[in-house]
Amino acid sequence: MSDNRFDIRPPAWAGQFYPKPPGELAKTIATMFSEVQKAPVKGHPLALIVPHAGYIYSGKTAAHAYKLLEGEQYDTVVIISPSHYVFFRGSSVYDGGGYRTPLGEIATDYELSKRIADINPSVYLSNQGHASGSTRGEHALEVQLPFLQVVLGQFKLVAIVMGEQEEDNIHALGETLASTLKGTNSLIVASSDLSHQHPEKVANRMDGAVREAIEKYDPQLLIHTLESGKGEACGGGPIAAAMIAARRLGAGTMQFLHYTTSGETTGDFDNVVGYLSAAMVSGKKARSISPTLGAMPARRKRNELYDDDKEYLLQIARDAIAARLSGRSYEPTPHGSLQEIKGAFVTITLHGNLRGCIGQIRAVHPLYKTIAEMAVAAAFDDPRFPELTKVEFEDLEIEISVLSPLERVHDFGEIEVGRDGLLIKLDLHSGLLLPQVASEHGWGVTEFLQQTCLKAGLPMNSYKKDNVEIYRFSAEVF
Repeated sequence: MSDNRFDIRPPAWAGQFYPKPPGELAKTIATMFSEVQKAPVKGHPLALIVPHAGYIYSGKTAAHAYKLLEGEQYDTVVIISPSHYVFFRGSSVYDGGGYRTPLGEIATDYELSKRIADINPSVYLSNQGHASGSTRGEHALEVQLPFLQVVLGQFKLVAIVMGEQEEDNIHALGETLASTLKGTNSLIVASSDLSHQHPEKVANRMDGAVREAIEKYDPQLLIHTLESGKGEACGGGPIAAAMIAARRLGAGTMQFLHYTTSGETTGDFDNVVGYLSAAMVSGKKARSISPTLGAMPARRKRNELYDDDKEYLLQIARDAIAARLSGRSYEPTPHGSLQEIKGAFVTITLHGNLRGCIGQIRAVHPLYKTIAEMAVAAAFDDPRFPELTKVEFEDLEIEISVLSPLERVHDFGEIEVGRDGLLIKLDLHSGLLLPQVASEHGWGVTEFLQQTCLKAGLPMNSYKKDNVEIYRFSAEVF
């Protein structure tokens, strides 16, 4: 791959989507800011959803979102846009030195970009979708920059264009951003318009379905809404990825800000495009504590669950299985930090023998919901065992493993038995073993790798192949 670190991507759409003269551009944005009220949002904006049409069509809707940033400071802004002009797989993280607009240059946060591109092979450094060439580069990303320059001043940029918006790519990008942005002072911006070229009433209905999924803060519902055709959003993948990442980074609230269509500008309501803006906002990070529990225990490590959280998750798993056995529906109650989205496995044993184990590496629901779903799946859907019976239920033992994000293994020396679980992927095969499996069997690193290959249905030494993908993760087991 060529070294593009010093390339500055010039403005490709100035004079079309937004004014080219710097003074006129700054004045246009200032005017839009003066025409909108800052929404009364409590908390710190972690991510925004903004449209990307010409400023005369969607600028005011975007201004409702960027107005929230007045008085805020961020070291880095991560912008995710769809690709309108070229098709490619995965997500392209700009490998150049920066972007230029009529208002000046914005330097790339190259170190952060590299870290983002080093976790999952579907997220990689490239100029695909960014650089001018046979195409002019992506407008959906470029049009966000002048707004950010006016409201924030100085910041660094991570520019991401998403090519193929398949569900796996969405989760890969969302989870990658969640793990790499943790501990940084960063903002995520997801760029998307909504329905295209429909009569106003049809657009309102379709956009309403998308808005519902966004306001419910349900990325999986959004993905299904778009796949079913009930709604449209050219940047649906970027929105869902931002939702996944921001939730894991502490966003507790989705704040709808503004909606309109192009008909409001053109007067043509027979053929409109929909525009929406929203914000994902953090709440207070302090945990709500009952007076009878006292202060938070000092022994708790960062990201570790509290003892009462663990007890509640184990109870959720047991209650979910009991409800299924009795034919009742079951919906667990949200509980504190358990609303974070994390992968998890539920293992059930009977008299010391495995009775079922099912999990999700990449969860799409809050942890408390994932545990309920995986408990039922382990009890009734594990193809290795018959469905659990009421007689067995009384003696059932449940173990939960809450997973960390996946990290790509580049050297076998990175693997630590007892700490790491493994996921091995090769061609159409994949296999996963939890951290405790290697410890329980007394395996070393080599045997752990071999056994994971066997779990994937591969020859035991397939982990040595050049095209194999190996990931490690940790798990909190209780």
